Amino acid sequence: MFLLLPFDSLVVNLLGISITVLFTLLLVFIIVPAIFGVSFGIRKVYMKTLLKIFQWATLRIERGAKEKNHPLYKPYVNGIIAKEPTSLEEEIKELRRSGSGKALDTPEFELSDIFYFCRKGIETIMDDEVTKRFSAEELESWNLLSRTNYNFQYISLRLTVLWGLGVLIRYCFLLPLRIALAFTGISLLVTGTTVLGYLPAGRCKEFLSKHVHLMCYRICVRALTAIITYHHRENRPRNGGICVANHTSPIDVIILASDGYYAMVGQIHGGLMGVIQRAMVKACPHVWFERSEVKDRHLVAKRLTEHVQDKSKLPILIFPEGTCINNTSVMMFKKGSFEIGATVYPVAIKYDPQFGDAFWNSSKYGMVTYLLRMMTSWAIVCSVWYLPPMTRQPEEDAVQFANRVKSAIARQGGLVDLLWDGGLKREKVKDTFKEEQQKLYSKMIVGNHEDRSRS
Repeated sequence: MFLLLPFDSLVVNLLGISITVLFTLLLVFIIVPAIFGVSFGIRKVYMKTLLKIFQWATLRIERGAKEKNHPLYKPYVNGIIAKEPTSLEEEIKELRRSGSGKALDTPEFELSDIFYFCRKGIETIMDDEVTKRFSAEELESWNLLSRTNYNFQYISLRLTVLWGLGVLIRYCFLLPLRIALAFTGISLLVTGTTVLGYLPAGRCKEFLSKHVHLMCYRICVRALTAIITYHHRENRPRNGGICVANHTSPIDVIILASDGYYAMVGQIHGGLMGVIQRAMVKACPHVWFERSEVKDRHLVAKRLTEHVQDKSKLPILIFPEGTCINNTSVMMFKKGSFEIGATVYPVAIKYDPQFGDAFWNSSKYGMVTYLLRMMTSWAIVCSVWYLPPMTRQPEEDAVQFANRVKSAIARQGGLVDLLWDGGLKREKVKDTFKEEQQKLYSKMIVGNHEDRSRS
């Protein structure tokens, strides 16, 4: 029989004690507070400490760059090119006035008009409004993450040591801790919802289901060291309504579900995600669709309408953009969820990129890579605003209602309100956009010509 040497026995004992202490601290300071929805304020102290370190590091970089005469890169917050909100007709009128001197009333085509479209094309290539919404938000300060600042280079030994120490803390301490918490939260969610599935429908099952979901989502929030500030909680979504929010990351679901109880809508997946979905639907009336059903707009609308008409059912959580945008803007809302006729509860979500970039660029990173980047960030800090409920006006169509809700979310979250479809992330620009400009120009020429003929 193999006997452990005294040294080996000591190592095993120390390892066992360390694991026991770690699990006890995890249980007392994270899991139990998450279950009851309380906080000891440790994360806020952690955030304030990080901010002071970031400020010192940024000042040290700027001072070192000045000493070595290195130009500092400054991100363009408002774009490379300054643009004024003018119409096609106004711009061509100005172009003709400064060029040939002819009035815009001239119905003939002017060769100089070509330069307007050439300039617009070059501006779009250099400063595309859509493409830059699908890349990481640029920071003016450095947060000790090498992927978030273009100015970082060797400045001093202290700064380099500080960055290396940050890498060790994030990968050797925070990452294992967060993985353990995420595993705990997901395991409890699957186990708890599966057990609740055997209970008869009623108030008891609904009460237990709500608290199991809240408990598990709060543990998952702790797994990201998320510091969330909720505003205007009196406007939280109610049963029989639809909650719509801007979409930056897959964790938007966890952020909202840790403060409320929602019915999720989505496509049925396989693997681990499929196991979670099948367990959740046993305890709560979530709306899952097969891949083939998602393409059937009428079927989707019918299922959603049936859900919201039952005022006893939970509010549906929907992200109408259909894809993740990089925390700077809100893009076109799909009209489907606004055709149903239910009360809409808008929610604005804004992340603070100083501590970690929450944006998921699904065209560049897979889910595993994205989660690794999230769990090796310092923290996820965000603000959530619950806006007053909105209903469709009699004179509004679904598109107008969707744009009104989108504008309200953008205004509250300090985001840029864009009319572009987020689907342009993976698709080419539709021909209708090109035809729209052609129609405007032809209408300007032909319209002026008809006006002159009548006069």
